[in-house]
Amino acid sequence: MTSTDSSIRVLIVDDHPLMREGIAAVIAGQTDMVLAGEASDGREAVEAYETLRPDVVLMDLRMPGVDGIEAIAAIRARWPQARIIVLTTYRGDVQVVRALSAGASGYLLKSLLRRELLDTIRDVHGGARRVPPEIAAGIAEHLSDESLSARELEVLQSVAAGNANKLVATDLGISEETVKAHMKNILAKLGARDRTHAVTIAIKRGIIEL
Repeated sequence: MTSTDSSIRVLIVDDHPLMREGIAAVIAGQTDMVLAGEASDGREAVEAYETLRPDVVLMDLRMPGVDGIEAIAAIRARWPQARIIVLTTYRGDVQVVRALSAGASGYLLKSLLRRELLDTIRDVHGGARRVPPEIAAGIAEHLSDESLSARELEVLQSVAAGNANKLVATDLGISEETVKAHMKNILAKLGARDRTHAVTIAIKRGIIEL
C-alpha cells in the first residue's frame, strides 16, 4: 500500500527470507501499516533503523553474527524511543527476560503470528507492552529462582557439548572436584535429576544454547 503520515512503518528483521516475505504480505494488506524495510541480521537491523527510523521493529532473536538481543540493546541505546517486538519460536523464560531487559516492548511466538501479529504491532505502536499470557506465566513461575553464576553457566555449556567432567575441568582450568561441586549447585538450582535433565531444562528455558 502507499504510505501515509498515519501509517505504522514496520521494519522486519529475520534471517529467513520466507518469514520476511510472509510478514510483509500480511502488512501489505493493512490500511494502517506499511513495510519500511527488511534486514537479515542484527547488524543490518541497527543500520536499517538508523536509515529508516521505523515506528515498530519486528525482531527475530536467533540470527547469525549479531543476534536479536544484541541488536535490541544497540538500537535502544541510541534511540530509547524505539519500539521493538521480538518474534521467535523460543518461549524460554530466561530468553524473554533478556529481550525485555534489552528494551523490547513485545514478545510474540511465531506460532501465534497469524492470530496476534497485527494487534501486537498496533498495541506496541500505541505505547503498550505486549507479552502473551503463557509467556508471562513462565516468567512468573521462575521469578524467585536463583540464577546460575557465570562459572556455572560455563560448566553447563561445556556439559551440554557432551564433555565429561575431566574435559570440562581441563577446558575451564579448574579441578574435576570443582566441576562436580558446580554441577551439584546447577542441579539444585534447576531442580534437575541429572546432567542430561539439567541441560534439557537449561535449553528449554533459554539459559544456554547449543
